[in-house]
Amino acid sequence: MLAPLTAPAKSVEGELQVAVKDAGVLATAYYVPGADQTARKVLASGRVTAKAVARAVPAAPRAIQAAPSIIATKNIYQPAFDICDAPSQSTMDAWKAPNSPYRAIGIYISGASRGCAAQPNLTPQWVAAQDSAGWQFLLIDVGKQAPCTGFSNKISTTPATAVSEGRTAAANAVAAAQALGFAPRSAIYSDIEHYTTTAACKASVLSYLSGWTQELNSRGYVGGAYVGASSGGADLSSAYTSTAYTRPDNLWFAHWKNTPVLTSRFIPAGYWAAHQRVHQNEGDVSRTYNGVTLSVDENMLDLTMPPAAVTGVTGTGRNGSAVLRWTLPATTVSQVVVRRNAGKVAPALPTSGTAVYAGASISAVNAGGLVSGTGYTFRIWVKDKYGKFSPGADKYLAGTSSTAAASAASIMYTGSVTLKSQVKRLDTGAVLAGVPVTLYAKAINASKWTAVATVKSSTTGAVSAAHKPTVTTRYMWTYNGTTDVLGSGSPIVTVAVHPAMSSYLSPAAIKLGASSVFYGYLNPAHAGSTAYLQRKSGTKWVAVTTTKLSTNGKYTFAIKPTARGTYTYRVVWLADADHQGTQTVAKVLTVS
Repeated sequence: MLAPLTAPAKSVEGELQVAVKDAGVLATAYYVPGADQTARKVLASGRVTAKAVARAVPAAPRAIQAAPSIIATKNIYQPAFDICDAPSQSTMDAWKAPNSPYRAIGIYISGASRGCAAQPNLTPQWVAAQDSAGWQFLLIDVGKQAPCTGFSNKISTTPATAVSEGRTAAANAVAAAQALGFAPRSAIYSDIEHYTTTAACKASVLSYLSGWTQELNSRGYVGGAYVGASSGGADLSSAYTSTAYTRPDNLWFAHWKNTPVLTSRFIPAGYWAAHQRVHQNEGDVSRTYNGVTLSVDENMLDLTMPPAAVTGVTGTGRNGSAVLRWTLPATTVSQVVVRRNAGKVAPALPTSGTAVYAGASISAVNAGGLVSGTGYTFRIWVKDKYGKFSPGADKYLAGTSSTAAASAASIMYTGSVTLKSQVKRLDTGAVLAGVPVTLYAKAINASKWTAVATVKSSTTGAVSAAHKPTVTTRYMWTYNGTTDVLGSGSPIVTVAVHPAMSSYLSPAAIKLGASSVFYGYLNPAHAGSTAYLQRKSGTKWVAVTTTKLSTNGKYTFAIKPTARGTYTYRVVWLADADHQGTQTVAKVLTVS
């Protein structure tokens, strides 16, 4: 297709555009997936004639696109028509209620297989004008078709690939819908034309529509399918309760020459029964209203829109938990569902990720069971009385890390140890300055942690505190988190405490046959525990004798060697549940 060069070239899937400056035209080629190189060759074969008028390529518009805000179909139980090319404004005005019975229009917004890809009227301004006039919309994507048809653009016969193709088509359809101004909560229908089913063909179609629905739902849109009642309608119905497939939220079925009563013998009445049906009861019929005639397909709608999403989501982090708060929509809500994922990617669906809460409509929840040092993304949905879910509202809470280090791994009783930490965000690596971090301590044989000190972090995220443990003690720094940031607990460090043990040898020199006394005190006393006297023999220490400590921790050993010489002694106390073992300095006794 050639058109005057009034806009810059813009290519999308299935549509290739080239601006030919020397001819002053915009050349467009439409193609099925995989044929883009062929399309380029076709455009490259063009030749500029002598009469062509050159024209500069217009600059791309710099206007800021408004956020999509129009919900395609709201709550409606009225007729609609669909037509390949969006009608002109004058036609829409002529057919506006009460001039015609229709209250909604089906428009073809995307898909490589749609036969009306040019759509000169289908612009955001056209959509906004019809919305203001009270029209509602059925959004149609015509993409890949059943593999058992004569269409060239076919769904893969490999189910896993078909799911992926459905997801890709849905992502492209959402982009097209948003470009026209359609917001989440809008339904988009994948047009799967009639086919003569086989088991393999059915599996392909159901897999494709599973991926289609999953992707739309993950983006807050409603997954719809337009099908022939006797083909896609029958196949979808046969798998309605199957867990192998994700069924579409809305079903638009074609059953022509039939009263528009939203039923078909191919689709059980109890399926898609919660205001989820569109019945195309006539096709290619000529209708004239207010002097304007169109050839259209006619439909009857019974639809309700999903509830609005929660707003104002906030999150306050703790160590191992978080408090989430939100504002419920004004509409009636029957249930709130909250789920989470580790990392920055939210759970796509109300059935994915890890469950946090599912129950009565509340506006706050405590999310527990969070792993320290991990960031989480939460998604919140509400569900209405028909079982329809709102778009998800997300909240990311950054994970943090807290380190722990001790100035010494072992200290003497009555001594002091300095504990240090640094707190950082995990996602950015930024230090957390000016935040309170608490040092907790727990005696090695205790079960309860006790806060020792709370210190505000420095500009480098660092904290430190000194402590005098009386027994061997475990330490942990804890940052409790704040708005948008989760807390974290540091690794545990253990500082061993060994008692102070004095030693005296009197006298240090004796005559053979005389004796000396080796005595001292253990602090803390540990009355009744055993002290061991050892003598050095070569490079080894050998046991000599033992004694029990007195109530004040005193030990006494009488030493009477049987030969002249030099003897080296020490006293050893072994570790117990509270303290590390210790020993005295060595003492030398000379016997002459």
